[in-house]
Amino acid sequence: MKVYCGTKEFTPLPYAIVTSGTYDGVHFGHQRILQRTVALAYMYRQEKAESVLLTYHPHPRLVLFPEQKDLKLLTTLDEKIELAAQFGIQHFLIIPFSKDFAAQSSQEFIENILVKTINTKKLVIGYDHKFGKNREGSFEYLQAHQKEIGFEVEEIPAQEIDEIAVSSTKIRKSLEEGNVELANHYLRYSYYVSGLVVKGNQIGRTIGFPTANLQVEPHKLIPEEGIYAVWVHCNQEIYKGMLYIGRRTTLGNDLERTVEVNIFDFANDIYGQTVRLQFVKRLRGEQKFESLTAMQAQLARDKEQTLEVLSA
Repeated sequence: MKVYCGTKEFTPLPYAIVTSGTYDGVHFGHQRILQRTVALAYMYRQEKAESVLLTYHPHPRLVLFPEQKDLKLLTTLDEKIELAAQFGIQHFLIIPFSKDFAAQSSQEFIENILVKTINTKKLVIGYDHKFGKNREGSFEYLQAHQKEIGFEVEEIPAQEIDEIAVSSTKIRKSLEEGNVELANHYLRYSYYVSGLVVKGNQIGRTIGFPTANLQVEPHKLIPEEGIYAVWVHCNQEIYKGMLYIGRRTTLGNDLERTVEVNIFDFANDIYGQTVRLQFVKRLRGEQKFESLTAMQAQLARDKEQTLEVLSA
C-alpha cells in the first residue's frame, strides 16, 4: 500500500475506487466499507481500477474544537495505516486537516479532491456520511448529481451486531467502561495500545511483579482503570501479561495515571522499546490496599485468573 501525506504527492489514477472518512478504529462497519471498496477495484480491474482510502489528520474535532479536551481516539494514524493495509487498500491518502480545508464547500471538495486530485470513478461511503463546510454534502446530494460530478456513489448501510449499529462512539463508551470484550466484538479484532517503555518507580519488582511502564500517545484512548488480561507484543514475540491502569492509590493520593504491564516469563531489558498490548478481558477495577503485602496477595490471584483467561 502506498501512503501519501498531502495531495501534492498524489498522481490522479486511471480509475479510482474511493472511500473517505476519519475511520477511527477501523471497526466492523468500516471494514465492510473497505471490503466493498477493494472488491469494486477488483471487479473493474480491466479499467485499471485501484482502491483509495482518503482520510484526515489530525482528527477534525481536534482542529475545529480545540477547547474540547475529552476526545480520545481508537487508532493512531500509524495504526489506521496498518489496518487499512490488512484489508487490501492500495492507496492511503492523508489530507492535513485545517480550518481552511474545513471551510471548503462540498462542491469544492468534490471538484478539487475527488475529481481533480484522485480521478474518482466510484465513491463508497458509510451510512449518514457527511462532508464539506457545515457537513452539507451527503449521499443524497451525490446520488442526485452523479452525472454532473462524473462518478457514481454507493452507500453502505449501518452495520448491525446484536441489533445495535456499530460506531466509533459506542466502542469508545465500551472501553471507557472497561468492557473490552464488547469493544472487541464491535471491532472484530482485539483493541490494542502501543507505548514506549519508560522508567517507573520500580515498586513492582520489590513484591515480585516487575512491570514495564508505557508512555502512550496523548490522544489514544486508554480503557477504564483496573487490571486486564493482555497479550504483549515485544521484539516480534508474543507473551502473556497482566496490565494495570490506574493511579496507584495504595502508594498515595493524586498520583498520575500509569499504564504498566507485568510480562509473564520475561526478564529482558526493554527500556526505550515500543510494546503493544492486546486487550482480552478486564479482571477487576482499581483497588486501594492497606499494605504492599495485601496488594501482593491480590496480584498473585490476579495472575492466576489472567493465565486462565489467556489459556482459554
